[in-house]
Amino acid sequence: MIRQIKMAKNTRASKRKHIEEELMDSINVNAFEPIKRQLKINQFDWTENQKEFFKIALHHDTKIVFVDGPAGTSKTLLAVYCALQLLNRKSIAEIMYLRSSVEASDQKLGYLPGSAEEKLAFYKIPLLEKLDELLPDTTTERLEKEGRIKMFPVNFTRGVNWKNKCIIIDEAQNCSLKELTTVLTRLGEGSICYVLADPMQTDLHGNKSGFTRMFNLFTDQESMYNGIYNYAFTEDDIMRSELVKFLVKKLKHIN
Repeated sequence: MIRQIKMAKNTRASKRKHIEEELMDSINVNAFEPIKRQLKINQFDWTENQKEFFKIALHHDTKIVFVDGPAGTSKTLLAVYCALQLLNRKSIAEIMYLRSSVEASDQKLGYLPGSAEEKLAFYKIPLLEKLDELLPDTTTERLEKEGRIKMFPVNFTRGVNWKNKCIIIDEAQNCSLKELTTVLTRLGEGSICYVLADPMQTDLHGNKSGFTRMFNLFTDQESMYNGIYNYAFTEDDIMRSELVKFLVKKLKHIN
């Protein structure tokens, strides 16, 4: 029995190491080669609050933005829109999309078939959907082929140094404080990070989510001086549907 447990642990460790090696091989963490062709980015009927968000998120001094908002406020769409604008400005070279470790734990990834890229394909779907909303046909495919869009699990970021990239951490309400700290301390020169969360939808048991604690921590003038901002959306910013707006207004009163 003890031997079987040791063998299982060794197998998991071996698979995790293999995934890490494939992920590191898939990105050039220090590359900076701006896009050669400007992207045509679709525009939407943004709310006034969303327009104010753009002013902060796209400011040249901004480094990190913590974004709090209920379902349907288009947090992911807004972050991807900003990332594409930064590509057009040649401020960044790549978009890195990270999902919470609740879905993308190393154990689950290790037992999925295929290469590291194939294992992560499912988790990239929200990003690809937003890109397809914002870009003309075939543009998303072209950006993928050029290596401009990458998916990375939150819990495989230790030791990485990201330069000249836009990092989007989606579903951050499912990240622990340790995980968020690990990711944010990977940011190198020329990088910007959008941390997106809806605390109402956390899948973590107890008070284990690190997002709210970080959101409340970086609220002072010193944080803003260092390029760290918070931004909150409300149910009035919900774009998905009137039904979702109604549901969110009702559900927020549940203890």
